[in-house]
Amino acid sequence: MGDYHGELAGIDLHLWRGAYTIEGLRIVRRNAKAPPLLDAPRLDLSVKWRALLEGGIVANATFERPEINFVDGSLRDNGGGVDWRRQLESLMPFRLDEVRVRDGVVRFRNPASRPRVNIEATQFNGVVTHLTNVRGGGARPASLEATAKVLGSAPLEVKAAFDPYESLRDFRLDFKATGIDLTRANDFLQAYAKLDAESGSGDFVMQLDVRDGRITGYAKPLLRHVRIFNWKQDIVEQGDNPLRAAWEALAGGLQNLFKNPEADQFATRIEFSGRIGDAKTDAWTAIVAVLRNAFGEAFRPQFEQLPTRGPGDVE
Repeated sequence: MGDYHGELAGIDLHLWRGAYTIEGLRIVRRNAKAPPLLDAPRLDLSVKWRALLEGGIVANATFERPEINFVDGSLRDNGGGVDWRRQLESLMPFRLDEVRVRDGVVRFRNPASRPRVNIEATQFNGVVTHLTNVRGGGARPASLEATAKVLGSAPLEVKAAFDPYESLRDFRLDFKATGIDLTRANDFLQAYAKLDAESGSGDFVMQLDVRDGRITGYAKPLLRHVRIFNWKQDIVEQGDNPLRAAWEALAGGLQNLFKNPEADQFATRIEFSGRIGDAKTDAWTAIVAVLRNAFGEAFRPQFEQLPTRGPGDVE
C-alpha cells in the first residue's frame, strides 16, 4: 500500500453466517514515528454469499472502538503517499452497503508546533453507506453521517455525500460543532492563530463542496462571552514574550462590526475556495488542510477584534 502497510492480530471465521471478525487491524506508515493512521481493535464483516458466487463482494462492516490519527507538521500522516483509488481498483469488485463506527476516536495532532496540538473527537459514532470500487454508481452515491464529542464535551455533527471512486475529488461536507470551550482549544489557537482565549465559548459551522477537485465553501464562527489576554496570567505567570502580549492586547481592543452587545456574541461568515490539484495530488492532505485552516482562519478575525483586559483592569 505504498507508504503504508497493514497489520492484524488474528481472524475468526464464522462460515455458517458468512461473517469474519478481524482483531487488531492497524494501518501504519512505513518508517515513521507517527501513530497508526488506523488502529481498530475489532472489525466485524458480514458477506453475502450470492455476490461471492457472482464474482464480487457485498458486505456490511462494523468497527468497534477504532482510533484514527491525522498528524500535521514534520511527522505529517494523513493518509497521503498512497493512491487509495488504485489500491481499491486492484481488488475484486466490492460494495460495502453499510460501514458502522462505534465509540471511535479521531485525533488531529501536530507534535512539531509550539505548543503541541492534540485535538480529540471522542464517542465517535457514524455510518457510511454504499462504498464501492465500481464506477457508475451515480453522482455521489456514498454518504456519511456521524456524531462525536470534541474538545471534551462539545457536540460534533458531520454529514457528507461523495463518490468513493473519485478519490474524494467530488464530495460535499457539512460540519458543525457547538458549545466549544475555547480555553480547551488554546493549544490549537496559539499554534495556528497566534492568540489565546482567556474565556468564552463558540460554535463552528462549515460547508464544503468539491467538484472535479475545486473546493468552494464557507465557515461561520459564532463566539460568546470571549476575552483574550490576561496581563497577570500571560505576562507574570506564563512569562509570555512582551511583543506577543502587545499584539494580543491590540487585537483584543478592536471593535467587532458583527457584535451583538446584548448577547455579548460575535458572528461572521468567511467564504473560501481553492483546488485539490491534479489527479496525483493527495486529496486527504488537501481536505485536512482545509479543515485546519478554515477553523484557524475563521476564528482569527474574531479574536483579533475582541474586548480584552489590561494590567489596570480589575479581575
